[in-house]
Amino acid sequence: QEMDNVGLENCHISEITKAELKYGAELGQQQGLKRRKEQLNEFLSSIQIIPISKAIDLYASEKARLRLAGMPANDDFDLLIGCTAIVNNMVMVTENLKHFKNFTGIQLENWIKR
Repeated sequence: QEMDNVGLENCHISEITKAELKYGAELGQQQGLKRRKEQLNEFLSSIQIIPISKAIDLYASEKARLRLAGMPANDDFDLLIGCTAIVNNMVMVTENLKHFKNFTGIQLENWIKR
C-alpha cells in the first residue's frame, strides 16, 4: 500500500537487501523455488539498487562508535543498510525499528501495520 502511495520509482533498496532477498528465496521449499526466483528477479529489475560503497566510511565509524559506547550493532547488514540510507539522504523503511534506535542521523518509517 505505502509503496503504491510513494511510487515504485521513489523506492530503492540496498544491494545488501538484494542479497538478503535472494537468500530468503533460496531458503524456501524446493517446490516453487524457480517461481520465487522469477518473481524476485522481476521485482529487482523494477527497482533501483543502491550500492553500499559510499556508506563504508560511515559504517566503520558508526560501528566503532556503537561498540565503544557499549551498544554493539545487532547486525552488520542492518548497519550497512542504515548507513547507505543516511549517506544517500534517504528514508529507511523497516519493521525492525529497534535495530536502529542507537543510530544517529537516520530517518525511519515502518510501513507494516500489525
